[in-house]
Amino acid sequence: MVARLLFCAAALSGLTVLAIFGFLLWFSLPLFHGGMLLSLFSWQWRPTEEAFGILPMVAGSLCLAVSAMLIAFPVGVGLCGFIHGIGPSRLARPLLGIVRFMTSIPTVVYGLVSAFLLVPLLRDGFSGSGFSWLAALLTLALLVLPTIVLVLDNQFRLLHEEMHLSAMALGLSRAQQFLRLTLPLSRHGLLMALALGFGRAIGDTMISLMLAGNAPQLPHSLLDSIRTLTAHIALVVSTDSQSMAYGSLFACGLMLFGVSVGVNVVLYRLRQTNSRQGERYV
Repeated sequence: MVARLLFCAAALSGLTVLAIFGFLLWFSLPLFHGGMLLSLFSWQWRPTEEAFGILPMVAGSLCLAVSAMLIAFPVGVGLCGFIHGIGPSRLARPLLGIVRFMTSIPTVVYGLVSAFLLVPLLRDGFSGSGFSWLAALLTLALLVLPTIVLVLDNQFRLLHEEMHLSAMALGLSRAQQFLRLTLPLSRHGLLMALALGFGRAIGDTMISLMLAGNAPQLPHSLLDSIRTLTAHIALVVSTDSQSMAYGSLFACGLMLFGVSVGVNVVLYRLRQTNSRQGERYV
């Protein structure tokens, strides 16, 4: 009975995902007729001039997600290293508790605090309005940091105690244990944290909507305003549902759906590899 219920739940979940994909694909079909596809994959978003290019939003999403991960991932690895041996043990538990608490803070609160604290600092320190790629990436890096830390914390805890005892027997310091033992044995966990963090970053809406400036352009510096795919959907969804601008949202949704599927495929492969690796140490 329990197995049947679990099977039904799994089947329902799979059918829901397929239904979402079918919905996006069905409403995107009109974009593949009459040269609309060429208009869609261009660098100009000017609805009043019949230019509906979404490439600036694609570039904005990739730039913001990648740049946020360039900050969040090294900091996350460093925090986990501090928690798992490099730092004082009396600080490890409180620090991990703070990271866990950060996951419960709503995204809009991160955006609101940054709009009132970070944006004025950027406005006073640099030219422009302060609502920029830089403001969004700094806040987004802080947002995805707990995801990275908690994934790595779980991975590091899975390592066998015998490995640490062996390292201590060899005379390795706590820092050497982390750098020469824990990190190499956790390479799949590192990739998993990277994939999850990237998926979290590229799928976020509120940070880019509130802080990035929402200009549909290709950024040339960190102080430029950008617009992401998620923010673009939130901004345009209130327009006429029969317009080409509204239809472009389904193409944006398909792209985000594809990214989500890609991240999950990577995670699945990493979990398989990680489980096989774990069996070798049993």
